[in-house]
Amino acid sequence: MEVTADEVLPEVNATAAEFLDQNEPAEEEQMERDNGGERKRESETPPEDDCCPICFSSFTVPCRGNCGHWYCGSCILQYWNYAAVSKPCKCPMCVRHITTLSPEASLQERQEQEVKEVLAKIRRYNRLFVGGLTGFLQKLKELPLLIKRMVWRMMDPDTNTLYFHEVRIFAMLMSTLYTAAEFSFIPTGGFRIVTVFDYCAIAMILILRVVGIYRRRRLAQRVRHIAAAELEPE
Repeated sequence: MEVTADEVLPEVNATAAEFLDQNEPAEEEQMERDNGGERKRESETPPEDDCCPICFSSFTVPCRGNCGHWYCGSCILQYWNYAAVSKPCKCPMCVRHITTLSPEASLQERQEQEVKEVLAKIRRYNRLFVGGLTGFLQKLKELPLLIKRMVWRMMDPDTNTLYFHEVRIFAMLMSTLYTAAEFSFIPTGGFRIVTVFDYCAIAMILILRVVGIYRRRRLAQRVRHIAAAELEPE
């Protein structure tokens, strides 16, 4: 029996189509894996044609926030200094809270002292905001750092946050410990010890703010003197 081309071609075409259908998903999966790996490699390093959104210079100790944006490690930590004391800073680009900073992988091999110091600060920052009981215990461990940050914030004339609530709670705690230990070396002048500690806390806040304003004025005077000295003819 003679077989014509018209009878063979449909079968060949059907077989070829079935073969392509079977291999197409595998090829698509392979392409997705390749693209995913390429995106992952790109995300591990900052973009080559980009700069730090804070200092607008080339990245120094580049770190990526959990939001995906890249910053200089020292820049984003300095930015955090102006955020709330016990909260993570917000990304300047997308306003998401940055709870994790991921340094560029190649930085772990760097031996410069400056790089090591920034990486140590980044690790401390990450431990503070892991959440849960671990994060709470870490905050207790880093209490001196948080208190230092709070004091600097209270001295800053540009901030409206005076932490009255937090400081008065701390004063109440101290007065409770003072009463429980049965100390009596503080003259109360007829006031309750809780009231004395409360007044002391408010006075400390006001004194810190006055000191901050004085420091700011002294710094402005020094800047004016330096500028005037540079303008004077030799």
